[in-house]
Amino acid sequence: MAIAFMQEFAATGDTSTTNYDAIAAKISEGPWPEGNLIHTAGFGPDGTFRIFDVWETKEHLDAFMNGTLGPMLEQIMAAQPDLVPPAKEEIYELHDVATQDA
Repeated sequence: MAIAFMQEFAATGDTSTTNYDAIAAKISEGPWPEGNLIHTAGFGPDGTFRIFDVWETKEHLDAFMNGTLGPMLEQIMAAQPDLVPPAKEEIYELHDVATQDA
């Protein structure tokens, strides 16, 4: 069953994406994460930065979080302890996923 994974970072007035871009660049050095169907990131009208992904399964998301993103974030947080974690995080099963090839 496909799942959605959403993170929200509270609006701070800072619209810099430096940290996100650095992490995305590191992830891009390898192959596309197995099981990731859709990845999006951007600012909402209220200034909240949201990351929204669709994964084939919860196991794919867990493997990415534990094997790729988690260790990367640990290194970054050790170097920049003032970074703020997501204000909100949700994982939920999707009833339907439809995509169109570009």
